[in-house]
Amino acid sequence: MPRIWRQVKSGLVTLCVLVTLTLGFGVVTHFQEVQQLVKTYTLLRFQALEPINTDKLMEGAIRGMVDALDDPYSTYLDANTYRHLQESVSGSYGGVGLLITLDEKDKRLMVVSPFKGTPAQRAGIKSRDYIIAIDGRDTTGMDLETAANLMQGQPGTKVELTILSAGETNPRKVTLTREIIKVPTVDGKILPGHPSIGYISLTMFNEQTAGDLGRQLDELRRQGMQKLVLDLRNNPGGALPAAVDVASYFVAEGPVVYIADQKNTEALMARGYAKPLPLAVLVNKGSASAAEIVAGAIKDTGSGTLVGETTFGKGIVQTIFPLPGGAAVKITTHKYLTPGKHDINKKGITPDYVVPMDPQLEQQVLAHAPDLERDVQLQKALEVLEK
Repeated sequence: MPRIWRQVKSGLVTLCVLVTLTLGFGVVTHFQEVQQLVKTYTLLRFQALEPINTDKLMEGAIRGMVDALDDPYSTYLDANTYRHLQESVSGSYGGVGLLITLDEKDKRLMVVSPFKGTPAQRAGIKSRDYIIAIDGRDTTGMDLETAANLMQGQPGTKVELTILSAGETNPRKVTLTREIIKVPTVDGKILPGHPSIGYISLTMFNEQTAGDLGRQLDELRRQGMQKLVLDLRNNPGGALPAAVDVASYFVAEGPVVYIADQKNTEALMARGYAKPLPLAVLVNKGSASAAEIVAGAIKDTGSGTLVGETTFGKGIVQTIFPLPGGAAVKITTHKYLTPGKHDINKKGITPDYVVPMDPQLEQQVLAHAPDLERDVQLQKALEVLEK
């Protein structure tokens, strides 16, 4: 009996906390909902056949509040998931090298793009492929962080993905061996046969990207670069500050992007260190988020010419708010507009020169970029620069 009373006492304390929290949300106007909350907690805590502790119930309540936004990009991150996310943004993690999203139409898990040189890209996984299962676990209804967590793990271990490509009816199973994914950022060279034209590929926006880009630009200028092809194809995006820093190498002045929240719109300005030069930017349907910020800034300000295919169309920004105990919540807090005030969310950016490419050829070309012989988009960019 004393043990039962201790449980009741603990439950009453928790209920007091819950009720106190709800006061700020208007108990008077939501009295019935508050009653439901208290009643449900009491039933789960003391009547459910399988015991559940208060910590678990509180975590479930937090998840439920975030899920109520009905936003595939907003989610609760437990401590383990948040730690993995921090590792991927800072530069390296163990996984297969995929950026994923939820298809807006039917909420299926979809590939935004594979990172260059990773197990996923080598296996032929492409932008807009659907991931039907991970190690046999159906991904229907699965949130993004759970899916990412399942694909990450110790280097050398294996994970099986069931993939369904667009236009196909039969999924295929792909077994990948996890590796340390050192998130690639910048790679560049002078193009063979074009001694005045540099080529730089950006494959991710993280904390190192802007600094690496600046050093690469300086090196290519020392080698005689006078014009540049900037390749943002299959770049899934990343950190907003990195996107502004990168765009500032090409946009001389004025806004790079407008960020709008519930109440205000703020212009994020070019940093003032641009050294403008003739510029062609390659984009495709795997260019998303921060990559679209850079592409949109360059297009709207006339700082360069876009070549390729319409971009992915992710024009919203998530903010991560740490919670006590090492967890966090990731919430969509802003949308962004290009310098011309264009909202590209779910629309993408149409390049100045639309150059379609067969998906199979694209996969081969991007795996060995720059491919001057087969890459029709790169060929068009060179044509534009040499006019």
